Amino acid sequence: MKYILYVRKSTEEDDRQVLSIEAQLVELQEYAAKEKLEIVASFQEAKTAKEPGRIKFAEMLSLIERGKVDGIISWHPDRLARNSVDGGKIIHFVDRGLIHVKKS
Repeated sequence: MKYILYVRKSTEEDDRQVLSIEAQLVELQEYAAKEKLEIVASFQEAKTAKEPGRIKFAEMLSLIERGKVDGIISWHPDRLARNSVDGGKIIHFVDRGLIHVKKS
């Protein structure tokens, strides 16, 4: 199975987030190595997820929909979506079997 690493840190909420983009990336790379997961792409964004319209997020979903990858590895589910539109897309992809969920 092929996975994407997705890291995000909101520029609007600097003081509330524990891990920087770099720290999230290191943790995810270590997890992927430990689990022997194939990483084919890595996406990073410094933008809030409270509103739809993140460019890298859309690129990532496009790869998934085209069957290029099987799953997403993220530090926490709220890195993926904090709004109903993006959350709905993720849920819809899971329901259709386009994303395979991997829990640590």
